[in-house]
Amino acid sequence: MRKQKGFSLIELLIVVAIILIIAAIAIPNLLRARIAANESSAVSSIRTINTAEVSYQTSNPAIGYATAMSSLGPGAGVFVCPAAVTPLAACLIDGVLSNNGNPVGNGKSGYNFNATGKVGAAGAANVLYQAGSAPLSYNQTGVRRFCSAEDGVIHADPNGGASVAVDVATGSCAAAPYAVLN
Repeated sequence: MRKQKGFSLIELLIVVAIILIIAAIAIPNLLRARIAANESSAVSSIRTINTAEVSYQTSNPAIGYATAMSSLGPGAGVFVCPAAVTPLAACLIDGVLSNNGNPVGNGKSGYNFNATGKVGAAGAANVLYQAGSAPLSYNQTGVRRFCSAEDGVIHADPNGGASVAVDVATGSCAAAPYAVLN
């Protein structure tokens, strides 16, 4: 009788089937974990923008809040802080966050961000602002949208419409479908 060495085809197929079952269980959980991490990073970035807007407004009382998010960073299209800080390059946030839409679609941690200051009365300083974020790709990089205004409260939109548009319209953050983030 000859003694055979190695594995039979049935044994190899069983091992492959077990690996496929484990992958089928693990991959959706990994995707959900990545979405949760991206959403956590988006909320943290909105907090950073809130802090930067308040610092900007304090440093530039005649201007008020920054009219463009690039002004909070090193400037439009610039990723390194210049030697001299100006109202158009305040260097309060990093260049990746302040220029996340430049080039279009890059974002930061799977989300796009925007923040705009709004004039309360003609010729006055910007007394309002709204910061917002939306996933770059719905159900892959995130599922919820986030926003905040000058009150500093962060709101979340469950995003039932699967929108990837960043909402920075005045007052929309405090209205439905946005709810205060717990």
